[in-house]
Formats: sequence, C-alpha cells, structure tokens
Amino acid sequence: MRSKVTKAIFPVAGLGTRFLPATKSVPKEIMTLVDRPLIQYAIDEARAAGIKEFIFVTSRGKGALEDYFDHSPQLEQELRKKGKNDLLDALKDTNMDSGAIAYIRQHKALGLGHAVWCARRLIANEPFAVILPDDVIAAEKPCLQQMVEAYEETGGSMVAAMEVPPEKASAYGVLDIKEDMGSLVSVKGMVEKPKADEAPSNLAVIGRYILTPDVLRSLNKMKQGAGGEIQLTDAIAQEIEENRNVYGLRFRGQRFDCGSKAGFLQATVAFGLSRDDLKDELRAYLHDLMASEKAAQ
Repeated sequence: MRSKVTKAIFPVAGLGTRFLPATKSVPKEIMTLVDRPLIQYAIDEARAAGIKEFIFVTSRGKGALEDYFDHSPQLEQELRKKGKNDLLDALKDTNMDSGAIAYIRQHKALGLGHAVWCARRLIANEPFAVILPDDVIAAEKPCLQQMVEAYEETGGSMVAAMEVPPEKASAYGVLDIKEDMGSLVSVKGMVEKPKADEAPSNLAVIGRYILTPDVLRSLNKMKQGAGGEIQLTDAIAQEIEENRNVYGLRFRGQRFDCGSKAGFLQATVAFGLSRDDLKDELRAYLHDLMASEKAAQ
C-alpha cells in the first residue's frame, strides 16, 4: 500500500528583499493578502490535502512567524469578553496543535534544495510535500489536494506545472515531457531557466512538490560534494536518471507570484473580488478608476 503524504516542508528562510523596507522587521510570509498572511494560505492548502505535520525551514529574524501560529490567550480572552465570536473563529485556523509544527534553521542561504535537505531528519523515510508560500494558488480544489489525489494513483515524485508563454520560460524550471496524458504528464527531464528557443515545452514548474525520500538521498550527496546553491530540480532530475517516475500535474487554478510586488497586487485584487463582503465596493472602485483613466486620455 502506498504511503500517505502527511508531512510538508515550508521553506521560509528568505530575506524578502524585494519587499524592503516592509520586510526589515516583518517576515515576508506574514505580509497580508486581504486579511490573512501569505503563510496562512499555504497552511490552509496543506491541511486540505491531509497534511498533519508542518515543518518550517526558517532563519534569523523569523520570530514573528513562529508567534503567529501560537495561541494568544490574552487576545482570545478579550474577544470572548466582548462577544466577538466571529473573530475567535477566525483565530482558530491560525493555531497549531502542540507537536504539529517544527522549526528548523537554515544557517546559510544555499538554495531551495539545501532548505529541503535541512529538514531531512524530520522526514525520515516517507514521501513528503514542499510548499513555497510565495506561490499563492486560487483554486476550487486546493492545488496540493489535486496533487495528493493524483499521487495516490501514480506514486513517484510530482511537481505542479502550468503553461507559460515561450518568452517567459526563462524564469522557470521547464519540463521535458515523455508522455502527455492530459492533466498528468510523465517527465524525462527538467531544464532550469532555459532560453525561450531552447525550452523543451511550455510547462513550467511552480512551488508545489510531492517528493520521495530518494530525493533527500540525492540532496545528501550534493550537500557533501557541491559548492554554491543546491537546486531541488537537480535532485528531481536525478530521480529521472535513476529511472524513477516523475510526473507533472497541470493543476486547475490560478497561480499568483506573491514574491513580486506586481503579483502581490494582482493577488490582492483577485482575492478581494472573490470575497462577498468586499467585492461590490472593490469592483465599483476599480470601475471608477478605469473610467477616470479613460477620460484622462
């Protein structure tokens, strides 16, 4: 019987320099998208996929991120006293059970592969997920849940993939496809940031992975022998070389790159418009804004 995916790694050690000065004192992962921090969207997606153990790979200055998931008795008491039960309910999603969450320090910024490698002792010999909180995905069925359901049929390792215009391929890892089966593709290679005319397909890898423990063993060898950054895609490519199955899933949903300012703003508008309590006022504002811009032209 195939092992269930119950552990997820969240690499959150980055400095968030693209959002300075905000990130001078606030970890990027708790910057708010509408009224929830980025990390909450990632946690909610993981929970929906059946994840029970949450492993954060952090660095110095991320104390506010750790505090976010802790209970806040004084705040809860105040809300209870004032009868603000809706806000109490909203806080429930931010609390983690004792033992469900672990924090590992990544002392040197040596790449995504290294961040995942840092959590190896907590993974042991099980399949696991990796979620990059910068990639926020609006989907009817959460992206990782789609992947877990597909993984239960296929096994192996799996990456979330989306189609991108050829001129944007150089910003992503791109899949070299062995067989296209519709929403699933089997993969014969991965090319990191290819030139537009050298990309093997238009399927780009984004920040959701389900990986076998073999990937950690490959990272272990790279850790011992490689200088510079250690790329997760290199370890996944090693899986393919050793004839283990790797798949890409064309997920259903819209991905926002909240690691960029433009992507963060786009996500804010999209998530705001999806909220019943905000959409009318926000839509009216956007309509007026566009009308006044047209009039000015």
